[in-house]
Amino acid sequence: MGYGVKLKVWGDYACFSQPAFKIERVSYDMMTPSAARGILDSVYFKPAILWKIDKIHVINPIKFTNIRRNEVSETAKLSSVNQTMKAPKQYCIVATEARHQRAALVLRDVEYVIEAHFEIVSEKAGETDTVEKHYSIAMRRLRKGQFFQKPFLGTREFGCSFEIIEKNEDIPKSCMTGKKDLGFMLYDLNYNIDKKNEKQWVEPSFFRAVLNDGILDLSEVSGVVK
Repeated sequence: MGYGVKLKVWGDYACFSQPAFKIERVSYDMMTPSAARGILDSVYFKPAILWKIDKIHVINPIKFTNIRRNEVSETAKLSSVNQTMKAPKQYCIVATEARHQRAALVLRDVEYVIEAHFEIVSEKAGETDTVEKHYSIAMRRLRKGQFFQKPFLGTREFGCSFEIIEKNEDIPKSCMTGKKDLGFMLYDLNYNIDKKNEKQWVEPSFFRAVLNDGILDLSEVSGVVK
């Protein structure tokens, strides 16, 4: 296990979308491990390290609200982008023509504490990529509130604030007590690209999420369902 960090994050709204709902977005009851890793990556990302989420503390009560917002129904296709690069043709998505209003069930007034550590990716690390070096840089950026891109809670329009927690006694106490089974939750998305055939696909993996006194302990996850 690499050096660990503890990060408190909070925001007015959050939406950790369930893959089962394709059109109308419905959020999970809490932050997913992949969303937590995305926040850390937005602060400090290097190919030589990989963030691993150990625990997620749910500090505030789980509260939902309904909103409606405009979304673009199309996504950029890899094949179309590659054709544009090879030939002098224009490829774009016109937002005014692909805009649709969608309903969403999102979380409100959220606060979490993320406990995580990073590991060195040996095949991508160089001679100067040491644990001490990356830990010092990550801690400096976290203490100063620096980031490469604004951290967000599930979707980019729901930005969040964050601050580092240096001592265990400074971790806020969760308002939740007892055991709460949240059912199967998205663990991660594995992106695969076949450059030869110009194809891309995503393989999701899931796990059984159980809160104990408001804490999701990912070190106790025995297996991942694909």
